This record gives sequence, C-alpha cells and structure tokens, in this order.
Amino acid sequence: MSLQQYIEQTIIPQYDAFDGGHQRDHAQMVIDESIKLAREHGADEQMAYVIAAYHDLGLRFDRETHHLHSGEILMADTQLREWFTEQQIQIMREAVEDHRASSKRPPRTIYGAIVAEADRQINPTLVIHRTMAYSAKLYPEGNFLAREGHDYFETLYKRSKEHLLEKYAEGGYMRLWLNSERNVRSLEELRAIIRDEEKLRALCKDWYNKGGISS
Repeated sequence: MSLQQYIEQTIIPQYDAFDGGHQRDHAQMVIDESIKLAREHGADEQMAYVIAAYHDLGLRFDRETHHLHSGEILMADTQLREWFTEQQIQIMREAVEDHRASSKRPPRTIYGAIVAEADRQINPTLVIHRTMAYSAKLYPEGNFLAREGHDYFETLYKRSKEHLLEKYAEGGYMRLWLNSERNVRSLEELRAIIRDEEKLRALCKDWYNKGGISS
C-alpha cells in the first residue's frame, strides 16, 4: 500500500464524522493548498500532505484542544514509520499542533506555517456559511431557545456575527504566518462584508434558507 492509498482509505474517511465545516472537502482543500505552499517554499511535499491530512483528526475528542489530539494521533500511527523517520514524524506532529488559528505564537517550523496558512481558507462566503453551520450545531433547532419563542435565525446570526468579529475582524485572533497573496486579499474581502451589516445578514440568510432551515 502506498502512502496516498493509506491516507485516502484510512485517514480522510474519518472526516465524515465531523461538523459541516470540517468534512472531507475541508481536508482536501487543506491538503491541496499545503502541497502548493510546500512547493513554493521548498519544503517536503509528502510531509506537508500528511500534516494536512491529520490536522483536524483530534476533533473526535473536542474542539478546544483538537490540535494537540491531532498531533498525538499522528505520532501514534505506526503505519507512518513505513515512509518517514522519527525526526520527520516529530516535525509533522509539531506542525499539526501549531496549525490552530487562535495560536498566539508562530509555528515552530515551515511545516507548521504551511498547514496553518492552508487551513486559513478565507473564501468569504464559505467562511460565513461554515460559521452559521457551526452555530446551528451549537444551537440545534428545537432547543430551549426555540421553545421559548426566540427567532431561530436571529439566534444563529447573533452567535455567528460575534464569532466572525472575534476571529476575522481587524484585531481578531486569527493570524497569517506566510501572508500568502490569496489569504491577504480574501481576508480584506471578508472584513469588508463583516463591516457591512446588510451584506453579512443577507449571506447568513442565504445559507439559512438554502441549507434546508427556513424561517
């Protein structure tokens, strides 16, 4: 079995159990972007591939410390010893641990910077829709908020707007370590939408209606 076969058959399917913002499509986008960045920065593409594939596996435990759990999962996977040295595996573990958007310190290696940058998929519409999807997971329709007569869309919109401001607005906690042209440009577009209440609300409402949740 090749490395690619192992990742595609054993690792990627695990994303099917995660929330809407962290499914296979997310993992594949991070993989594709990581390989591209590795090529641009002269890093090992196979290592970047594995790091990206494992980066969110820790979500099976929790969201708050998923980056640490993801690193543990990678480190414990004996199958990887068929293709990588212990030193390479340790570097990959550290990179996975360093990918989280809320991290306040720079990644320890170029590999951590690569996966962190690749994980910042700042497609404005996609970011907003995924934020709404996660809000819906936190506040399922029919919970006590809805039973008490609260408007369900407004509940999701309020939580989503607060998160977008905290993470992506000027002064937000998300950092770009490589400042790729794609991410810098997309972040400015996203910030412009966050500042425009009418446009932000319209994009959230679009997800709400097309996602099968109608008011």
